[in-house]
Amino acid sequence: MGTGPGGTGGGRGLAALVLSGTFQQKSGDPEPAECHRSGDARPSKPVSGVQLCTALNRADLPTLLGTPTEYAMNASGNESVGDWADGTRTVTPEAEVQLSTYTVQLSASGDDVPVAEMAGFLGSSAQNRTVGGHPAVLYSNRTVALKFNLGGGKVDTGPGGIARSLVVAKDTEDGGGFYEISIWRQDDVPPDDFALFRVAETVLPTVPGWTAG
Repeated sequence: MGTGPGGTGGGRGLAALVLSGTFQQKSGDPEPAECHRSGDARPSKPVSGVQLCTALNRADLPTLLGTPTEYAMNASGNESVGDWADGTRTVTPEAEVQLSTYTVQLSASGDDVPVAEMAGFLGSSAQNRTVGGHPAVLYSNRTVALKFNLGGGKVDTGPGGIARSLVVAKDTEDGGGFYEISIWRQDDVPPDDFALFRVAETVLPTVPGWTAG
C-alpha cells in the first residue's frame, strides 16, 4: 500500500492514498462506482470535487486508459483545505477514480502561476507540451509505498511506482489557474503517456471553467 504522488497543489503540494498492489475486481459486482463526496469542506467555486469526479468518471475512462475490460471500483470528489502562515486559506477541489490497473486523479487550482513557467521547478525531466491548445507541462513523480507488517503492526515506507502528470492551463492564454491530471498503476510498471494524454484531452473540455482553444 502506498501514498500517491505529490502534485503541484499550487506549489504547496498535495497527496492521495493509493494501493500499490493489484486490486481484485468482484466478478459478481460489475457495476462501476458512482461519484461520492468525501470530507466536510465547503465545495469550492467555480468547480467542486464532485463535479471533477463526474467529469473524470466517464463510461469510456477504462478504454481511454487502454484497459477496456475494467471499470471504476472507487470514485470520489472532495475539497482539500489549506491554512497558511500568512492567514490565507485555499480550497483545492480534487477527484480520484480507481480501477484495477490504474488510478486517475484530477485537481483544479486558481493560482496565477503561468503553466509555461512551471517546468523549471517540476524536475529535470519536465517537458512543456500542449493539450487542446492550452499550455501544459508533463512531468514524473514517485509514489510512496507502504508495507504493513501484520504480525508486528508496523508500517514501513519506501519508494513506490512512477506517476505521470500533466499540468494544464485553464485557458489558451495561460492567464491563471490550471488543472492537474495524474495517472499511476497499482503495480511497478510505468504508466502509459498516451493514455494520460487521451484522458486529459477527453476529460478536461468537460470540466467547468475550461476555455476551448
